[in-house]
Amino acid sequence: MDKLKGSMEALSSMQVTADMEGLDAQSKAVLHSKEVLAVILQEVIEEYKGYSRKEIMSFIDSDSMSDLKEVSAGRSNTQVQGDNAEFVQLNEKVSRFDLVFRAKNPLLSKEDVQISLHVDIESQKTYRPGYPLEKRGIYYLARQLSLQLSLAAENTDYGALEKCYGIWICRDDIPKEAQYSISVYEVANTKNTRIHTVEKENYDLMTLVVIKLGSKIYDGIEEDDGYELLRFLNALMYPHKDDFMDTISEYIDFSENEELWKEVTHMGGLGQSILEEGMEQGIEQGIEQGIEQGIEQGIQALIQDNLEEQITRERILIKLQKHFGLTEEKSVQYYEKFAASYDGNL
Repeated sequence: MDKLKGSMEALSSMQVTADMEGLDAQSKAVLHSKEVLAVILQEVIEEYKGYSRKEIMSFIDSDSMSDLKEVSAGRSNTQVQGDNAEFVQLNEKVSRFDLVFRAKNPLLSKEDVQISLHVDIESQKTYRPGYPLEKRGIYYLARQLSLQLSLAAENTDYGALEKCYGIWICRDDIPKEAQYSISVYEVANTKNTRIHTVEKENYDLMTLVVIKLGSKIYDGIEEDDGYELLRFLNALMYPHKDDFMDTISEYIDFSENEELWKEVTHMGGLGQSILEEGMEQGIEQGIEQGIEQGIEQGIQALIQDNLEEQITRERILIKLQKHFGLTEEKSVQYYEKFAASYDGNL
C-alpha cells in the first residue's frame, strides 16, 4: 500500500478526534493534516491519478490553507484581518468554507509556470440538513471560481481561471441505498451541432464530489469502487472504535515516532491520557508541542463550528469543559480567542 510517514501533529490530532468520539468539530480539525488530505485527494481528484500520496502531499500549498475564508461575501463593508480581506454584509450570517487551499495541477503545470487546483473540503455531520446538499456544493464551487477574479471588467482575464474541487464528506442521515457511496458532478460538453473541439481545460472548471458514509460499520470489500477511501474515512469519522489506529496505520505510518506510538498502544488513546494525566509525565518537549497543537485545533474547530450553528456562548463553554476537561476560566479564554478570530466583532 502507498503508505505515508505520519507527523506527530497528525497523530495527536487524530487521537484527540478519537477520544471526542467523532464530534463534528473535531472531525473537521483532523482534515487539516496533509497526510489525511493526500489520502483523500488521491482517490477523488482526477488529475492525481497515478501519483503517490507522497507526491500529492508535495502538491499541497500549506500557506494557502484557510478555514476563515467567507463563502458569501457582501461588498458593502470591508474589514481587513491579517492578510485576509473579508467582506461582511450587514445582517447577513457569516458562512465560511471548512477548509480551502490550493494544490498543484500536474497535468497543466510547466517547469516555469504552476497551474493550481482550488480545493474545498467540507465535513458534514448530516447529509440531509433540510435542503439538497448538492445545490449547496455547487454554490460553493461557483463562489470558489468567482473569488479567483476581482469584479468583472472590460480587461478581466477569464483565461486565468483555474479548476475548483468541492469535496463533501457526509457522515450521518444517509439513505440506506446511498450509504458508503461516492458521487461526482462536473461540467461536461454534452452536445455539438457541428464538429468542433474545445480543449477540456477551458470548460472543466468545477467538480463536486459527495462522499456518503452512513454507519459505524463499513463492511465493504477490496473489489468495491472507492473501498480504500471509504474505509479510511469511516475510521476517521467514527474514530472511537477499537481498531481505529490499526486501520489508520495502514495508510499513514507512525512507527518512527516510537515514544508517541507506545503511548497510543498502551494507553488506548493518547488524547485521553493527555486529558487525564497531563503532559508533564515524561513526554518529550517536541511531542508536547505536537499534542498541544492538536488539542488547540480541536478546541478552535468546536468553538467556530458551534458559532456557525448559532449555539449560545454559555452552551459552547459547557461543551468545552465537558469534552476537553477545561476549567470554566480556561474555557472562557479559549472562547474569547477563537470567537474573536471567527467574526471580528467579539
